[in-house]
Amino acid sequence: MKQLIAYLLDHAMLDFSGELTIEMVKDFLRGDEAPESRALLNKIMQDGGVEDMQVTLADCLQDALRTGLTEGVVGEQLKLYAES
Repeated sequence: MKQLIAYLLDHAMLDFSGELTIEMVKDFLRGDEAPESRALLNKIMQDGGVEDMQVTLADCLQDALRTGLTEGVVGEQLKLYAES
């Protein structure tokens, strides 16, 4: 059973539903003057959309599936994405 669980966790996929747009991200970050927020918005604008962010975030959060996805984990990954 442990091997099956390990296999399933290793091969689970994380995906985001919904239609996130640059405009939505701007709305979410409106009024947030934190450097991380500005850097993330700049990165998304540079990339020309949110698709790369979503794919990268899903890939990076894969490791956290075993320990749990928290706001802190997601926030840290968004910060790292913005800095890349």
